[in-house]
Amino acid sequence: MKYNSIILALLTFGTIFNSIAQTEPVRPITTSVPTMLIAADARSSGMGDMGIATPVDGFSQQWNPAKFVFSETRSGIGLAYTPYLRELVTDINLGQLTYFNRINQRSAFSGSLRFFSFGEIELRDSADDIGIIDEPNEFYVDLSYSLRLSEKFSMAVTGRFISSNLVVTSTGGDASAANTFAADISAFYRGEEKFYNNFNGRWRFGGAIQNIGPKIKFDDVGQENFLPTNLKLGVGHDFILDPSNTIGLYTEFNKLLVPTPPDTEGLSNAESQQLINEYNDIGPFSGIFQSFSDAPDGFSEELKEVTWAIGAEYWYEDSFAFRLGYFNESEEKGFRQFLTLGVGFRYSSINIDASYLFSTTPVQNPLEGTLRFSLTFNIGNDAYIEY
Repeated sequence: MKYNSIILALLTFGTIFNSIAQTEPVRPITTSVPTMLIAADARSSGMGDMGIATPVDGFSQQWNPAKFVFSETRSGIGLAYTPYLRELVTDINLGQLTYFNRINQRSAFSGSLRFFSFGEIELRDSADDIGIIDEPNEFYVDLSYSLRLSEKFSMAVTGRFISSNLVVTSTGGDASAANTFAADISAFYRGEEKFYNNFNGRWRFGGAIQNIGPKIKFDDVGQENFLPTNLKLGVGHDFILDPSNTIGLYTEFNKLLVPTPPDTEGLSNAESQQLINEYNDIGPFSGIFQSFSDAPDGFSEELKEVTWAIGAEYWYEDSFAFRLGYFNESEEKGFRQFLTLGVGFRYSSINIDASYLFSTTPVQNPLEGTLRFSLTFNIGNDAYIEY
């Protein structure tokens, strides 16, 4: 069987976004390298795939590296593993390695490596051909610098290298990866602990614009595709009931800053092609601004392009955690809707987290039936004191 880059890219997009929808979405927004948006760590995935305004941990690099300057640990290493489409295949996986170091009271640097393997594909030009084995993959390397601008507020900048090696050709051809760069800007606010009637509390706010960068394409004659540039905003509140019991409640909103595909229904082939060409000619930076007001059905459709999640985390004695979350996406924009559960254990300088996902739609989610794990090693516990 002969594959090419366009077919494989379409399969990738379909697997991640559209295969979980029971009905055909009206205008889903597709991008290149959508695996960048998958939650890699078990703590965030146990709270509905969120992390922009949650307390700092070893995997804040993916969500909001501005949180690292509030870490009481000097540095940390995180390892995460996520089997993907486990109900169908056994060799599609996502792995992540992260590291952070709080340099001083005001600054920190961090980085991560994410690797998504699509497993093995056997390539043949004919039924009698012996064939060769190809292993398409995507990986991302990023580095961040975080700066505390006040006692309560911090910001971070991130640079990211993106490599998408999805180009497979016939058994005699050569394959090459599509490479590009992107940047993030993130911010985090951590309020003071305040006394209420029966408990203490603390507010947290976070925001980020992620994956700002040029379009990516797999060959000289192929179509350029938008990166999954997205805007995240979140808020959370910690309910500190007593020294042994803490409950955190969080919510997060996310919008792809990518133009909405044009509405070509009822148009002639020539008119449809003209709209598609105009869409393909939109630049990545102008597309960010256009994405807020270009939906064919107006503001109501723009709202449908916003996903939201709510989550809760309960800690007992800073040693055991239980998590619950829910993620919602409009049926017309992808139809990802699921409930998540998670647990966490902390012993000395090691954190172990696990999460599980339950789809709340009639169609199975690619991650349903998958137990996700992550492991964090904290180096220099209590090196900093944060009130």
